[in-house]
Amino acid sequence: MSERVCVIVNPAAGRGRGAKLIPAISTAFAGIDGSQTKTTSSKGDETAIARQAIADGFATIVAVGGDGTTANVANAILHSGADVRLAVMPGGTGNDFAKVFGTARADVHTVAQLCAEHSDTRVDVGRIEDIFFVNCCGFGFDVAVLEEIGRTPWLRGNSAYLYTALRQLFGFRGIDVAVKTENEVRPTRIHMLMVIANSPYFGGTFKIAPRASVTDGLLDAVAILDVPPARRVAMLAAATRGTHLRYPECIVERASAFEVKFATPPAYEADGELHRAQSSAVTVSSCPSALRVVMAAT
Repeated sequence: MSERVCVIVNPAAGRGRGAKLIPAISTAFAGIDGSQTKTTSSKGDETAIARQAIADGFATIVAVGGDGTTANVANAILHSGADVRLAVMPGGTGNDFAKVFGTARADVHTVAQLCAEHSDTRVDVGRIEDIFFVNCCGFGFDVAVLEEIGRTPWLRGNSAYLYTALRQLFGFRGIDVAVKTENEVRPTRIHMLMVIANSPYFGGTFKIAPRASVTDGLLDAVAILDVPPARRVAMLAAATRGTHLRYPECIVERASAFEVKFATPPAYEADGELHRAQSSAVTVSSCPSALRVVMAAT
């Protein structure tokens, strides 16, 4: 017998793409006994829906929406401590999670078939304070971009990120960061960006940590030191191809945990969701094999 599957759909994701997928989802998952499809009605609903699905005994939860939807479902699973599988159906615009799990190009019926099978993979996740992340957390430039996106609601998806990123390239003043690992201590320096990545992908467009792996038990910290605006443009363009690591201002370090220190408690993003740190010193660590996922061949 197949495991019971709960599909959580954000109808607003991908400019309404999530809503358009619902009929096909109902058809595709009809063959899995006990499967249910639930929809969100406001931002953050997926967290409560996922918690209830776990309490009701669903063994697999499918997140249909953007990366924010998936991040909230993943956090609900991880905080519950239950051995529940996560599957991701691409329904947003960036779909970085789906890239990690190999389902970025998968149709509804393919994802349903994968959920009906008993095969799964365990992947690492990162943790910052009480927040888990699958892709990355970041400080500095990416936070400034996300904050400005919140002030430009007329833009959506990757176009919003690129537009605001270009604006911030010339206006962002940098952030002072000191970094410590078990192998190295780097003193405070001005950074344009500090991303601690569990997977290669970032912002729907960028391959920020091209060597990162979700199965090695480690995190890749990509630090880009402050540079003049023209240099920033070149490095941002290179980051879309994953070739920015060749710049001398880009420092990459791999470790199981990082302690990052700031002058004051910083704002940070975790899988694209904004948060404010409780302290000026923040530890970011890897949680090896913490999440069971439905993964397609990549």
